[in-house]
Amino acid sequence: MASRTYSIPNLLTYGRIVAVPLIVLCFFLEGKLQSTDSARWAALAIFIIASITDFFDGYLARIWNQTSNIGRMLDPIADKLLVSTCLLLMAADTERTIAGWSLWAAIIILCREILVSGLREYLAELKVSVPVTRIAKWKTTVQMLALAFLLAGPAGDKVLPHTTQIGITLLWIAALLTMYTGYDYFKAGLKHMVDD
Repeated sequence: MASRTYSIPNLLTYGRIVAVPLIVLCFFLEGKLQSTDSARWAALAIFIIASITDFFDGYLARIWNQTSNIGRMLDPIADKLLVSTCLLLMAADTERTIAGWSLWAAIIILCREILVSGLREYLAELKVSVPVTRIAKWKTTVQMLALAFLLAGPAGDKVLPHTTQIGITLLWIAALLTMYTGYDYFKAGLKHMVDD
């Protein structure tokens, strides 16, 4: 069991969790929330590495037959911590990367993540598993792309014009996919939630 706990797939998941405070630290290097160009590029680099580990931890666990209970538990938690932290940072940063109507897209994503986590926990107690669909994987991919563009934000706009706007557009697409996949999870679990 100990060997599974410290397997490479699980170490990648732990690394993704460690990436969360590192991304936050990039924006607080001078003791206050600042989104300097260097902070954004550093945060983006950490985010990209963390996002890549999201693919490889599950893939390697399957092909090496190293799946574990701790990995199954921590993988979605790591994803939600990464996404939630980046959304909150982009809403609070001095550049107001996510502001106005775009906050609704972030709220939709955050609410869905919380609701689905609660639903999965409830269904797990009933020994019911809800498999991850292909569209849910697309939702995650679009979310990660949106966050990458938004982390680059104004610093990215200097290199690739409209970087921030691309990020906002992708965020809305992710929010729509989020609602659709959230409904799928709710529908799949609804029959188990109604008392006999």
